[in-house]
Amino acid sequence: MSAYGALLDAVRGVHWGARRAVTSPVAGTHHSKLRGTSAEFTEYRLYRQGDDPRRIDWRLLGRSDRAYIRLATDRAVLPTTIVLDASASMAYPVTTRAKWRRAQEITIGLAAVAHADGDPVGVAVHDDRGNMRILPPRTRRGVVSEIARVVDGADPDGLDPLAPALASIRSARMVVVTDLLGDADDLLRAARVHIVSGHEVHLVHIVAREELDPPHRTMLASDPEDPTLQRVLVDTTRIGYDRQFGDWRAEMARRWRAAGAAYVEVVTGEAASHAVRRIAEPASTVSTGAVRA
Repeated sequence: MSAYGALLDAVRGVHWGARRAVTSPVAGTHHSKLRGTSAEFTEYRLYRQGDDPRRIDWRLLGRSDRAYIRLATDRAVLPTTIVLDASASMAYPVTTRAKWRRAQEITIGLAAVAHADGDPVGVAVHDDRGNMRILPPRTRRGVVSEIARVVDGADPDGLDPLAPALASIRSARMVVVTDLLGDADDLLRAARVHIVSGHEVHLVHIVAREELDPPHRTMLASDPEDPTLQRVLVDTTRIGYDRQFGDWRAEMARRWRAAGAAYVEVVTGEAASHAVRRIAEPASTVSTGAVRA
């Protein structure tokens, strides 16, 4: 965990609230759809047959001669699973693996924030053999270190689709950290199933600075997941590439948000701690501008 020490210090104190009330019966920090006897008073309601007599406000009964019960908003946990894309395109650029490093850091940072809030947290990622490794959400001490070991043990060199993993995840909050250069359509369809089921989905779209601004020289660009797809980039083709890549990113953002997911694009030049804050606290005063790592 020493490799992530500075990151964990930087995200200490960040809170990751649920996007809507949750239904978990386990007490936690998020607003619950259930209303019960917590200290967070909401309103009074006339006593009805079958209500728990212990919830009657006896002082109000003495003043009004009518029996009222106190309603309160309970708090609940939000089990969270972070799905990390370990396909070959995440190893770009080859010399720095900047997308992969940033994706790893964001995964660890979000796991630490969820754990600090008292939420069970886990991770799903393909290991170096191409098998999907799923660590179920847990609250126990040391779970963030376990997640870090699983993430560090993965290697972005596979071609395995990410969408099938989503079908086996039942967490109330699911986060997908990916560059969307694989099975993007299938991934969105799988995410919609979770959203329709009342679950919360976040899409963290990792983009390399070099993808936004390729070197200003003639170069042969190839798809890391399909080397047969190649394209020569020169000044005359760069304009078309820039436009198409921008349009594609805008379309991805539109489609995921239209499906009900929270979508955040992270460029590799942004510090991981800043990105984690933008994901966890989108309504806060955190600037949306990129910060140099």
